[in-house]
Amino acid sequence: MPREVMEYDVVIVGGGPAGLSAAIRLKQLAAENQREVSVCVLEKGSEIGAHILSGAVIDPKAINELIPDWRALGAPLKIPVTEDRFMILTADKAYSIPNWLLPPLMSNHGNYIISLGNLCRWLAQQAESLGVEVYAGFAAAEILYDVRENGGAVLGVATGDVGIAKDGTRKPEYQPGMELRAKYTLFAEGCRGSLSQELMSKFNLRDGIDPQKYGIGLKELWQIAPEKHRPGLVLHSQGWPLDTTTGGGSFLYHFGEQLVAVGFVVHLDYENPYLSPYDEFQRFKTHAAIRGTFEGAKRLSYGARAINEGGLQSVPRLVFPGGALIGCAAGFVNLPRIKGTHNAMKTGMLAAEAAFAALREDRQHDALTAYSAMFRQSWVYDDLYKVRNVKPGLKWGLWGGTAHGGVHMWLSDLGLGALVPWTLRHNKPDHESLKPAAEMPKIDYPKYDGVLTFDKLSSVFVSNTNHEENQPSHLQLRDPTIPVNVNLALYDGPEQRYCPAGVYEFVAAGASAGAGKRLQINAPNCVHCKTCDIKDPRQNIHWVTPEGGGGPNYPNM
Repeated sequence: MPREVMEYDVVIVGGGPAGLSAAIRLKQLAAENQREVSVCVLEKGSEIGAHILSGAVIDPKAINELIPDWRALGAPLKIPVTEDRFMILTADKAYSIPNWLLPPLMSNHGNYIISLGNLCRWLAQQAESLGVEVYAGFAAAEILYDVRENGGAVLGVATGDVGIAKDGTRKPEYQPGMELRAKYTLFAEGCRGSLSQELMSKFNLRDGIDPQKYGIGLKELWQIAPEKHRPGLVLHSQGWPLDTTTGGGSFLYHFGEQLVAVGFVVHLDYENPYLSPYDEFQRFKTHAAIRGTFEGAKRLSYGARAINEGGLQSVPRLVFPGGALIGCAAGFVNLPRIKGTHNAMKTGMLAAEAAFAALREDRQHDALTAYSAMFRQSWVYDDLYKVRNVKPGLKWGLWGGTAHGGVHMWLSDLGLGALVPWTLRHNKPDHESLKPAAEMPKIDYPKYDGVLTFDKLSSVFVSNTNHEENQPSHLQLRDPTIPVNVNLALYDGPEQRYCPAGVYEFVAAGASAGAGKRLQINAPNCVHCKTCDIKDPRQNIHWVTPEGGGGPNYPNM
């Protein structure tokens, strides 16, 4: 059965803030120049926002540029930050750090507490009102290359086939994927996008670039008692429950109708294979300075997502023949600010401007080199340059890394950045950081109480995750012997801990007592965080897209 083909000027893979901003900007430029430009956005989630997970406190800089009248148009930026607090936690104490000690660039004054998923839903409405075609529930599963030329320019993407059974046979409802061909294709898949990873490899976009660094962010949405609600309060912390050699921290934001977003980030360069980011998050909520917020509260939702943390020195080359990487597909998160949405939106806008200029010149399928130049001249580059040494400095631990980063940021804020002309490097990828289990202490996590702390399956339930059960696993093992012979034997099976959704389990390989263990993959539990694709010590897990519409369905996240 042949695949249907649809043709556009620009196809955008991913309906997050970067992709939607690019689509809107393209249509704005087309209207300003009285030119027709066809734009399509593909989103693998069941709806726009279904797979979007972020804190989120947003810097409105990019949306001010993209849609200056966003307030009049009803954008869901309703709660400005009114109180900004930072704490260092120990097991039994919380030390508040005065705001005057913190570098000004870490201030959240002028920012808004939002649901990023709801912002994306609103951006999609704006895009559609301009004529953008937005297709949710369609997963881009294949890149189309021009096989006639050596460079193999990108010609577009194809969506995945629907109706393939676990055994690879076609079910009665089988439908082949659809080809979406374009003069330029922008990849806005978010952190560790599967097609973006393929592009980096094919076009050597990471040659000479530091390895990307990652964190896993876990988040819950709660409705709390009205007397405890303080709309506009932003609280961050470092320290407990993590040890001083493991990077990470927490956030707690009051917004909406008695809503609190609480979350925890663990940097994925941790060494101890017994560490469970999920359980560190659950334990964090029990701290005396935190747990009171949740007395009489109800948990509404849960989710997890990987985060780019490498900063400027980990940004790959952005362009290749036929397209570009935008947003978190490339990695523009400002780690100390804990923000990336403004940079994602701006890079989408810059790529759109470069693509429109190329279309005006009747070009197609070449490299949008103007986008790379525009990035280097933009405030996104400046935003990342000022904090470039913060993440690599964390190799000196909580205290040394925090002090180093603070001094570096203060110098930048005071206009003395020239005193720090060097750039520290990231020396190795996160999957190389685990030490053998025999060399590390075991971690005993407290039992869940079902009121404040919860098991993984209960959490997956409130993420509204759903996949078609009878389909091939989207979590593929390159070598099926490695999980038991290497990961379990050497690292005590870290995949059963780094996964925040209970996807990976080591179970008995047979009924007999000496049957040993095998890895069981519960793919329907997957919340699409991509941590396994990042942290597996042998890079043996290959994350590919399942059928479109599968995965979490996050409300207000």
